[in-house]
Amino acid sequence: MIWDWITAPLQYEFMVKALLVSGFVGMVCGVLSCYMTLKGWALMGDAVAHSVTPGVVLAYVFNFPLAVGAFIFGVGSVLLIGWIQSQTRIKEDTVIGLVFTGFFALGLVLISKTPSNVDFLHILFGNLLGIPTSDVIQTVVIGLFTLAVIFVLKNDLLLFCFDPTHARSIGIDINWLYYVLLTLLSLTIVVALQAVGIVLVVAMLVTPGATAYLLTDRFDRMLILAIFSGLGSSVLGTYLSYYLDASTGGCIVLVQTLVFLLVMVFAPKYGLWRRRV
Repeated sequence: MIWDWITAPLQYEFMVKALLVSGFVGMVCGVLSCYMTLKGWALMGDAVAHSVTPGVVLAYVFNFPLAVGAFIFGVGSVLLIGWIQSQTRIKEDTVIGLVFTGFFALGLVLISKTPSNVDFLHILFGNLLGIPTSDVIQTVVIGLFTLAVIFVLKNDLLLFCFDPTHARSIGIDINWLYYVLLTLLSLTIVVALQAVGIVLVVAMLVTPGATAYLLTDRFDRMLILAIFSGLGSSVLGTYLSYYLDASTGGCIVLVQTLVFLLVMVFAPKYGLWRRRV
């Protein structure tokens, strides 16, 4: 019975492709989510995710790859946030809220005014079951590049996220790492767009790391647990979307949220049940 449940969707090529892509995206997001959790950048991830919307629409209008438009506007939103913060007395979280809502609103206006045979709602909510092969290749290439950069700079990025003051004191250029991490964030959002869309991508960038953070105090173990959480939740969510005939991105994020809630209650050291006992 269980074996039939597992193998039935594999008879369809689109499901095999969706499972592979969702697992890969979950793994990439799981890795970056550890750094996002330590840095406390959940709101920044949400800002960049929503800010890529007008870039996607303009890339379609001018016949550029959608990933290019998304990346340019993602990085551009970060630069704009930094510039406004440096020129005014407004705090960072307020600036982030202003920029990402403004960019997202611009994207919605462009969507409503752009005649197209492309359903832009797929950009907002994902289109994993209908992802073309060209987008699969693009996702894999960008994802592998992101993982490679994280692997090369993992120690510097960890110190920057955990204790930027100490990182500066030993000669690490934290301003450079700041923009490197934001660039990696933009690239990862581009990777996850096809899977869960702009609206839900922040969950994949935060939930695996937050889940792993409740299970261990060691970063290397946290990284492994986040990868398994992101990958497993993505695959299971894709299966559930097949059997429930529901939104694939929504099912993936729902599974991740349920896993987090279980860990929050039953984690052996930091779980609510353990603390009460």
